[in-house]
Amino acid sequence: MSVRVRRVYDPPEPEDGARVLVDRLWPRGLAKDAARVDEWPKALTPSTELRRWYHAGEGSYEEFAERYQAELASDEASAALDGVRELAREGDVTLLTASKTPEQSHATVLARLLEG
Repeated sequence: MSVRVRRVYDPPEPEDGARVLVDRLWPRGLAKDAARVDEWPKALTPSTELRRWYHAGEGSYEEFAERYQAELASDEASAALDGVRELAREGDVTLLTASKTPEQSHATVLARLLEG
């Protein structure tokens, strides 16, 4: 089992396994067929308020990650996280995001939680 993070705009690869979109909004300019998304658990995405706060540059990535993990403790998010964990137990999972810097995004936080 492996969990990796990729940009949703990158072409699908055979080693992606289950492809899980972890953004709240569908990526601009991307056809659903081309994305080959298997799951889209919107409950795993950061709240609008948290996303706006982070993108406005008001805090560090570390603080964003802490706040996001706190949001993931909600019942709905926790259930969605369990669903992705189950996928990861069955095989490889690729978390997809439209973020230009996936390594500084919520997808990386999710990957750490799934691997841990």
